[in-house]
Amino acid sequence: MDPTRTGPIALAEARIRWLDARQRVLSQNVANADTPGYRASDLQPFAQALAGAQGVMARTDPRHLAPRHDGRVQRERHPLERSIDGNGVALDREAMRIADTETAHALAVGLHRRYLGLFRTAIGRNQ
Repeated sequence: MDPTRTGPIALAEARIRWLDARQRVLSQNVANADTPGYRASDLQPFAQALAGAQGVMARTDPRHLAPRHDGRVQRERHPLERSIDGNGVALDREAMRIADTETAHALAVGLHRRYLGLFRTAIGRNQ
């Protein structure tokens, strides 16, 4: 059994992947801030994504039907602000989300490094 594939290390890696995906979605929002009719998107919260990953069916044969979408990206239903052209991106709100995501990413990477450091120490490879 690989100890890095269970427990805190695997959870930190899942969180990092989710944060990377969220950063891509948020950057799309900022890139489309001037696109008429564009609605901002965000990922579902990490806890929901993690709970949903437990029940995701795998496509084991190329003849199986592929899912239409993974359900992670969600459009905002009721944007707080809309411009005259129907754009629902508020740059200040997106900047806050990006900053929160970056802070959470730094925390997850730090935790991942600490746990790997503990494993290195336990096996005598403290470098």
